[in-house]
Amino acid sequence: MAKISPTAHIKVWLDKTVGHLQFNRPQSKNAISAEMWRAIPPIIASLDQNPVIRTIVLSGAGPDCFSAGADISEFSANRTDTNAAREYENINVAAFNAIANSHKPTIAMISGFCMGGGLAVALSCDLRIAAENAVFSLPPAKLGLAYPIEGIRQLLGVVSPPIAKEMIFTARRLNALDASRSGLVNEVTTLDQLKDTVNDLCATIANNAPLTISASKQTIDELHRHPENPDMAMLNELSAKCFNSRDYREGQTAFSEKRRPVFTGK
Repeated sequence: MAKISPTAHIKVWLDKTVGHLQFNRPQSKNAISAEMWRAIPPIIASLDQNPVIRTIVLSGAGPDCFSAGADISEFSANRTDTNAAREYENINVAAFNAIANSHKPTIAMISGFCMGGGLAVALSCDLRIAAENAVFSLPPAKLGLAYPIEGIRQLLGVVSPPIAKEMIFTARRLNALDASRSGLVNEVTTLDQLKDTVNDLCATIANNAPLTISASKQTIDELHRHPENPDMAMLNELSAKCFNSRDYREGQTAFSEKRRPVFTGK
């Protein structure tokens, strides 16, 4: 699996039914370079297409940092004017969309700093599990940057508008408890228990019906993005695919036989 990563700064591997994507620049607080931004969509696509994989976990190398955000040292070259800034933002958005639109559940396993573009990556995931040492921040107001529209959309999908405004207006750092109270993360655990907590969550998801999970993920996202005009044809098709599947029949049979179902995603 590691060979599918086009950059040494992102590690990729498979552990049973879990596909892992890990930012691997601990000496730079896992700052995400333009090369890394470009690598994220093809990596996610490869993991998403692997039938063995049931969940995708994103993390940062080392216990002290998920990601401190975009590599600021590249800004003088990549954000020299409006057009360059927009092109750079486009590669960011492509990465966010690849994560958000994955058919497999995506989980951000967060320890240490999770800031700026790193937080935007975490917000693109379906679930966020944080260690007690996690620190969250959106610093564009300290850099004079306009926060990407897609990043704000992802933020508003997780927290209320007043919390989003406070985070961006103040650029203050939130600890794990603050993040939990605001709804920014699903669960907070100790650093020692973080991996086990995420592994247990992945195992629970893997035991359930993949088609149901994928259909539900897409339905929730569609209803959230377009509450007044969702694509009902697509949603009905997703529902029909579940009812017409072998997994649906397996679920009924297992229930009547009082045993745990064995789902195949077909």
